[in-house]
Amino acid sequence: MDEHGTLATPDDDTTLVLLKVEEAARRLRIGRTTCFALIRTGELESVMVGGLRRVPADAPAAYVNRLRTAQRAA
Repeated sequence: MDEHGTLATPDDDTTLVLLKVEEAARRLRIGRTTCFALIRTGELESVMVGGLRRVPADAPAAYVNRLRTAQRAA
């Protein structure tokens, strides 16, 4: 529970350095398949840790910033 008495989710943990793809998808409010597609095209940064695909915690925000910049320029 957080300070407001609501259940905290793993997505709320600001100490995480790497996110599971599903966690990154939830932060972006997109589906898992769409998130994997963004990773596959290189639009969303990810790394391999052993055999696990992980998304740096700052990558979802960086992706959104690039989208906003591109849309302002259009």
